[in-house]
Amino acid sequence: MKSSGRLILTKPVKKDLTRFYEINADPETNLFNPNGPMNFETAEKAFSEMTEHWKINGFGSWSIREKENPDYIIGFGGLADRLYGNETKLNLGYRFDKKYWGKGYATELAQHAIAYGFNELNKKEIFAIVRPTHLVSVKVLEKCHMKLFDELNDVQNAENSLIYKIEK
Repeated sequence: MKSSGRLILTKPVKKDLTRFYEINADPETNLFNPNGPMNFETAEKAFSEMTEHWKINGFGSWSIREKENPDYIIGFGGLADRLYGNETKLNLGYRFDKKYWGKGYATELAQHAIAYGFNELNKKEIFAIVRPTHLVSVKVLEKCHMKLFDELNDVQNAENSLIYKIEK
């Protein structure tokens, strides 16, 4: 278990799958996701990949809770390997229940994950991928001192995704 300011960050466990599905099935949490909301089968597969990343690498995306309400998961996020085209990069990602938007939790989680990646995992660089119209997430990345690094044509017939990067 880790904590940052107002958040408790834990390794996801099987019982967290329900909240993972609820958050990722919500159309509002997927406004900028070209794949749209997840069905249960997709959520199960994604959750399994997330827990497998933990088993293989000893780190990954956390289940996120508020310290004030430690029994309720408000989101998932952290660092994990992700394909950027044909290249695997250490990716910062997160998704929060819409009821917890606008409280600074994404920035708090992102800052903690970056510090964790550099100081505990001894990584040299961390990336994040974001849709260009997702201005709130762009702002979060920039608040965390990540810089626009490149673009990736990863969504057919759409504007390129933006790749942000921060180096140790």
